[in-house]
Amino acid sequence: MALEQQGNLAEAAKVWRAVIQKDPSDAAALASLGVILSKEQKYQEAASAYQKAIALNPKLPGVELNWGLAEFKQGHFQAAIPPLHAALVADPHNLQASTLLGLSYYGAKSFREAIQYLEAPAESDPSNSELQEVLAQSCLFAKKYSCALDSFQEILRQNPDSAAAHMLSGEAFDGLERTEEAIAEFEAAAAVSPREPNVHFGLGYLHWKSHQYDEAKREFQTELSIDPNHPLALAYLGDIAIRDNHPDEALSLLRKAVGMKNDIRIAYLDLGAVLTQQKQYGEAIAALHRAVELDPAQPDAHYRLAHLYQAMGNAEESQKEFAKVRELHEKADESLASKMSTAPPPLPKE
Repeated sequence: MALEQQGNLAEAAKVWRAVIQKDPSDAAALASLGVILSKEQKYQEAASAYQKAIALNPKLPGVELNWGLAEFKQGHFQAAIPPLHAALVADPHNLQASTLLGLSYYGAKSFREAIQYLEAPAESDPSNSELQEVLAQSCLFAKKYSCALDSFQEILRQNPDSAAAHMLSGEAFDGLERTEEAIAEFEAAAAVSPREPNVHFGLGYLHWKSHQYDEAKREFQTELSIDPNHPLALAYLGDIAIRDNHPDEALSLLRKAVGMKNDIRIAYLDLGAVLTQQKQYGEAIAALHRAVELDPAQPDAHYRLAHLYQAMGNAEESQKEFAKVRELHEKADESLASKMSTAPPPLPKE
């Protein structure tokens, strides 16, 4: 302990190991070794020491929390959850344990569980914008849009010039089908930070979704002036080109989009339509099958395949596709969050 106070961690660890060697059942010594190893940022060894200590003495105070933190520091979010949960059961008012448990669920992409444990710490510290944002993002990914909106609005009260918070509030409004308010939030973000990545794409998508194609086209083109290699902006411009009856322009835009990113469903769906129109049936079938692969629950690609096979004179395949259309009833997730929030942002440093 004296060596630890002096900052001589290597020597302190050596002494604790000597103690454990003499008495391998000394749980307190193992826990103390874990603390030293954590301070040395040797988290894997620390976690092992804590785990052995708990196995010897499950009632040793504070060890589950330290063990969970050591796993969390390694990015082992699933492994961190059981000891942190045990720490919170032992002390239900421990905000550190609750915060770490919520962040671990967030890191493990279990967003509904993350909300449960992040709400109390966020409420107790409303000025912690990083924590507020993780809670808001958890709500957004869990499709609890009212919860997300409350958190993002709290962030905006503290920092009205946060373009990111305006954009994420816009996504939440869109999830609540309050499109006009979503557009207003993205316009606010664009006013604060005109070159913010994705701000013009998001605004364009909301206009596209509202069938305001001229406004959408302008915003997608603005996004491309900032990032010429923005595949989603290219894909949606391709869709608008089809609507404007410019199939060659659409084909060029859509091929460029899927060349950059091979999982843009609308691009493959539209490619199928243009290529069918041009009687390039082989390529059209491949594009539409890719659209089906990206979301098998949606009927539109099957519908287009049915008409394509019909045009080819393949009545049997056409009937199969029409049958699939009748079977599918799920509505597409066309929220802006589903387009933009493809992956959660990194966790704040604990």
